[in-house]
Amino acid sequence: MEHAHANANRRDLLRALGALGISAGLSMQPAQAAARGDKRILVVVEMSGANDGLNTLVPYTDDAYYRLRPRIGLHADKVRKIDDRFGFNPGMLGFERLYKDGKMAIVHGCGYPQQSLSHFQSMAYWHTAVPRAGERYGWLGRVADAIDPKLTPNFLVNIDERQSLAVQAEHHVPVVFDDPERFARKGLLQSRQLLDNPSAGEGANASHAYLDTVAASARQASQLVRAAWDSYNTPVDYGIRPLDLNKVAAMINAGLTSQLFYVSFRHNAFDTHVQQNEQLGRLLSYASDAISGFIKDMERIGRADDVTVLVFSEFGRRVAENTSLGTDHGTANHMYVIGKPVKGGHYGDPPPLTDLDEGGNLKFTTDFRRVYASLIEGWLKHDSEMLLGGNFTSFPLFG
Repeated sequence: MEHAHANANRRDLLRALGALGISAGLSMQPAQAAARGDKRILVVVEMSGANDGLNTLVPYTDDAYYRLRPRIGLHADKVRKIDDRFGFNPGMLGFERLYKDGKMAIVHGCGYPQQSLSHFQSMAYWHTAVPRAGERYGWLGRVADAIDPKLTPNFLVNIDERQSLAVQAEHHVPVVFDDPERFARKGLLQSRQLLDNPSAGEGANASHAYLDTVAASARQASQLVRAAWDSYNTPVDYGIRPLDLNKVAAMINAGLTSQLFYVSFRHNAFDTHVQQNEQLGRLLSYASDAISGFIKDMERIGRADDVTVLVFSEFGRRVAENTSLGTDHGTANHMYVIGKPVKGGHYGDPPPLTDLDEGGNLKFTTDFRRVYASLIEGWLKHDSEMLLGGNFTSFPLFG
């Protein structure tokens, strides 16, 4: 009965330990990771704050764009043209190269029905992939549970100051840290003796013994993350703000068994209501440099065939500029799928700038869950219908 009780409470124990800053069992096994049949890695990059898609990928031949943005519209001779219709923001040299090298899929018009213009609500919908339903688990957490039922240690990693809802899982416990050099187990003073000395529980009941095992694994976890970071050295330039992608690269380089990573711009960085152009140009330059640097680094360490990156924002901006030379909360936006395995090009239909909704916003043409489905099915090789709660037609993003 003690053993059954321990199993029944395993998940609660893990979550309690997570609240204390403890992660259950990172493992660094380069040979084992290399020998696995499936080495596919997905890295999700969140551009929090609602990035302005129209000044990221500029429709430089569309008169309506300049009519609605007479002061903040980016002129055709300034953008980085990728075809006869679109061009990237001037600071996005990395994205321009990725697209022209065939390593970037641009998905147009992404959104969902009855779009919320609240950062908090809309991000929750993107995190769970279940708009307006109060889903408890994140879409990436559900993916982890489905594709790795054996609960491989450190399979799911969230590099941030706090855990994202996107990685909340029923069975997997994500590894969550911000600074590798300071990543260590945390706990109340009263718990330190048990956490630091697992043998103190010797001879106790099964639950206590299990706690000891997790505590021992947790002690190794922080050491392994720090070791991966300390041993990582790259000549690749990630730009001024690496977006934690250099930390992801360090873990991949070290051979950890992680396959799902989640990183983000923080503090609603892209919420550009005032004097948008200078701020947005700087942020987009950071993102472009970091993501293109990460792809180069994967090529350097021989893992480019194994890695795909998803870039998204919780919604776009209003089409018309505001009186403060910024843009207000909008609706549809682009999503970007990037990597050597990706079939580059345009996917989905760009929403017309001459047919806006009553609020002056773009009408979405692509349910964002179609992109999630494309990644789950085309890249991670798992059925998406149960995970996403519906049949969302995938795009042929992968060969």
